[in-house]
Amino acid sequence: MFLKKDNKKTEDNFLIKICALLIHTAKIDENYSEKEEKIIKKTLLELGSSLENLTKIINEAKIIEQNSNQILDFTREVKNLPENDKIKIIESLWSIIYSNNEADIYETNLMRRLAGLLYIDNKTMGDIKTKVKTKNL
Repeated sequence: MFLKKDNKKTEDNFLIKICALLIHTAKIDENYSEKEEKIIKKTLLELGSSLENLTKIINEAKIIEQNSNQILDFTREVKNLPENDKIKIIESLWSIIYSNNEADIYETNLMRRLAGLLYIDNKTMGDIKTKVKTKNL
């Protein structure tokens, strides 16, 4: 678990924002599938969510994602994470996108924007994309 904050509410808020970003990515192609939801749950557990809080975090994130019109709200804290934690989140985002074995123009555009917002260089982003795409084929 990479979250080292003592305050449980702060930790939950952090996970809710990450979850909102994952949900936004899953919904951008207008096909939010059960497979994508499983990837989101797995990611949240890997990031330190407890099984008991999982449903609450996802429900709150859905509300935040639905009421937001910009991804900056979701990326603000993520961009300050250590590189390996950001990479884990990027891997999850690409896994969501390739869960249906293809990436549409909206999904690739989102990832291009996220690369800039999260300070991920193009080579790293491309390497992660290739790794996930190859694993899903």
